[in-house]
Amino acid sequence: MSLFKKKILVTGGAGFLGSHLCERLLNEGNEVICLDNYFTGNRKNIAHLIDNPYFDVVRANVASPDTAYLEVDEIYNLACPASPIHYQFDPVQTTKTSVMGAINMLDLAYRTKAKIMQASTSEIYGDPDVHPQPESYWGNVNTIGYRSCYDEGKRCAETLFFDYKRQYDVDIKVVRIFNTYGPNMHPNDGRVVSNFIVQALKGEDITIYGDGSQTRSFCYVDDLIEGFIRIMATPKGVTGPINIGNPGEFTMIELAEQVLELTNSSSKLVYRDLPSDDPKQRQPDITRAKAELGWEPTINLRSGLTKTIAYFDSVLKAEK
Repeated sequence: MSLFKKKILVTGGAGFLGSHLCERLLNEGNEVICLDNYFTGNRKNIAHLIDNPYFDVVRANVASPDTAYLEVDEIYNLACPASPIHYQFDPVQTTKTSVMGAINMLDLAYRTKAKIMQASTSEIYGDPDVHPQPESYWGNVNTIGYRSCYDEGKRCAETLFFDYKRQYDVDIKVVRIFNTYGPNMHPNDGRVVSNFIVQALKGEDITIYGDGSQTRSFCYVDDLIEGFIRIMATPKGVTGPINIGNPGEFTMIELAEQVLELTNSSSKLVYRDLPSDDPKQRQPDITRAKAELGWEPTINLRSGLTKTIAYFDSVLKAEK
């Protein structure tokens, strides 16, 4: 009998979210296997975990990994580039990561009878015409646009998860992640929080796309990971999809102003054209998360930004 609670596989475990999840799972006494190909993941994110004897790292692509030797109790399928700069770099591979990665991990879950969670995304709602977005909303997605490799890949992954449940009785969980931020974000991932903070700390112009009136809801990473842990702990009948995000809604200008204040930066706001298919509004309806998981975010934007700014400040100073 193992002394440890569970053996858990985290795909994308060296990434922003995955590294936080691996640390949380290890701290709770589990044995953790991190699978990552380091396309957007970073060894530095998990460097402090390497000496833990119950932490293993497998360098592999989730779209074609050798998992025949693995025996696991739970799988968190997080692997996929999540920022437009990264997922549009190789859109075909992005789609393969979502679709083939889901198939491979679902096959592993079926073979080992493991519980498996899919990290889906608010992007499956596209540019929504329902606000805020409940899980019952089917979305408004351009199937042939520049963002569709990610949006449609994640939508297909959700389809696969529910088909594996219906056809093979796999114990699935699906969460739809809304904008998340915090330490271990890639400084050049092109996402708005990292962009604004890095630009402010460097004294560069802060780039706002469109007129700045478009809104997002920002969830601090610790709150998100708590949501992951809670859905994985639910009984088999709880499958999701469940929105995990902070319903506090801010315009891009409001976010930029908070960053400028907290960094004491003299950066100026500059405006650029809004990218194709960029959503105008994004806000989660978290009624289901409250009811089924007893979950809601506890860290407000100002507190989370303060922690994230401190992280990026240390990263930029280390690069000098």
